[in-house]
Amino acid sequence: MIRVLLVDDHAGFRTGLRALLSAVEDIEVADEAASGEQALALVGRAQPDVVLMDLTMPGMGGIAATERLVRDHPHVRVIVLSMADDDDSVFAAMRAGARGYVLKGARKAELVRSVHAVADGEAIFGPAIAARMAEYFAARERSGPDARALPELTRREREILALVAGHLTNPQIAARLGLSQKTVRNHVSSIFTKLQVADRAQAITRAREAGL
Repeated sequence: MIRVLLVDDHAGFRTGLRALLSAVEDIEVADEAASGEQALALVGRAQPDVVLMDLTMPGMGGIAATERLVRDHPHVRVIVLSMADDDDSVFAAMRAGARGYVLKGARKAELVRSVHAVADGEAIFGPAIAARMAEYFAARERSGPDARALPELTRREREILALVAGHLTNPQIAARLGLSQKTVRNHVSSIFTKLQVADRAQAITRAREAGL
């Protein structure tokens, strides 16, 4: 069974979501939360595999809650379920560690497929969001600075530097990439040496100059 925690401040929406998911044979709704704070308080008891997270809620919003969940419970996978489809919301969710982003109003089959995929370790985005992401990255490829501006770094080091530039900590990077914290520390140290920088702030400046 895939245990799911629902996080949304609208009780009616949670009720509909619970009914939809409870009808699926291998999905169990473990609990519900109306805010980010409540979700963090419940997660230890509910032991969810997947959290369906709204973005805009009173108190702690979905981005901050996702960041805390991913940091403190790296085995829990978050899917953002939101009305917002703007680039800022999508990429903020990705930076926070969300493994999926699906728009409210998605068909039942799409939502169920997303829960299954993320529970299996995949990252998944609804068709509308995937199209926006493809367009965004294609535009960056055409007009943005080339990542090869840092040829001294390996592909993995560029990947980690990009996450450092997104203000992720070493434990968050390790969880995101499926690496040990020691491996991430070694990569970060190598990046600092190759770029001849003293700290993360200087590394972030270099990364942004290079378009990462």
